[in-house]
Amino acid sequence: MASSTRLIYADSERDPDMLYATGFFVPDAFVFLEHRGKRTVFLSDLEVDRARKQARVDEVVAVSDVLKTLKLPATSGVGRWLPEYLKSKKIASLDVPQNFPLSLARQLEAFKIKLVLGEGIFWAEREFKSAEELRHLKHALEITAAGIARGVEVLAASNEGDRKQLFWGGSVLTSERLRAEIDSAVLHAGGQPANTIVAGGIQACDPHERGSGPLRGGELIILDVFPRDTRSGFYGDMTRTVLRGRATDAQRHLWETVRAGQGQALRAMKPGVSGKGLHEDIKAYFEAQGFPTQQHKGRWRGFFHGTGHGLGLEIHESPRFGATDFKKGQVLTVEPGIYWPGVGGARIEDVVVVTGKGAKLLSSAPVILEV
Repeated sequence: MASSTRLIYADSERDPDMLYATGFFVPDAFVFLEHRGKRTVFLSDLEVDRARKQARVDEVVAVSDVLKTLKLPATSGVGRWLPEYLKSKKIASLDVPQNFPLSLARQLEAFKIKLVLGEGIFWAEREFKSAEELRHLKHALEITAAGIARGVEVLAASNEGDRKQLFWGGSVLTSERLRAEIDSAVLHAGGQPANTIVAGGIQACDPHERGSGPLRGGELIILDVFPRDTRSGFYGDMTRTVLRGRATDAQRHLWETVRAGQGQALRAMKPGVSGKGLHEDIKAYFEAQGFPTQQHKGRWRGFFHGTGHGLGLEIHESPRFGATDFKKGQVLTVEPGIYWPGVGGARIEDVVVVTGKGAKLLSSAPVILEV
């Protein structure tokens, strides 16, 4: 970036860069300014007192005070007062994130304030997790594990009825019902569920299919849970693939191949190793086990998504697994999968931090096939 001054205008409940910069949650957009090493937030009177207690910044300023100083109407919006304020501080150039609002950008540029659009991650240090951030991630993963455990518990208590439909609590166990149980456990553990996946049978052969309708015994069921910790804003992300009843030889081979592929990745990850190379090695291993990645009858089968992704204040964040040589402090998911219509889909996902010698698991939940 070209400037020594950074500006963000966003709410911190949804924008990870603002949450990272300030460390506290605000539902409405506000201004963060870092100038000459000093971090300042500009907030409405509603949020000022709370910010002074919670925000990790050097200065908290009420917008109402700025308006009085600049002798602007009390109704002035950010596009009016912010350019005037920056000019009063002789700030003529700003680094802004890629999602900076276009309308505000044009209002600033009308005052001859140059905006330098950041390339890639706005806070480069977000890619490398501190000890505190690792604690937050581990807590988010404990919340995730609670959701997984509830899903397995309900499946284990279910019974098989007509057409192998599973019944629980006196009625058909659907993806929707099981997802509600998982999400409820996440909420009780302090998390915010988001698009939890409960997909069985042919639905499990589509990696991002959320799942719907009755679940059946004897089918592989993917449980992918990725909640947000409501306290820290960090995400957890774990996947388990289970089956109610007894697996066929073909299902067991597919599932065990996925588990072995994940183990191969976990053992190989260390500083300097290529994520792309590791991904290709796993694909080659899967092909050797009878699961090539290919198009068949108009749809993909095999392993046709990435081996993992960065995890933190976003569910998918830097680094990209396949575009990095691993570095100490990076946190990534490791989630190989095989999707094979006629047999089923399986994915096993855990989260690791890259250490000086290898990769250390942050997530913890039983890895079982049959329940």
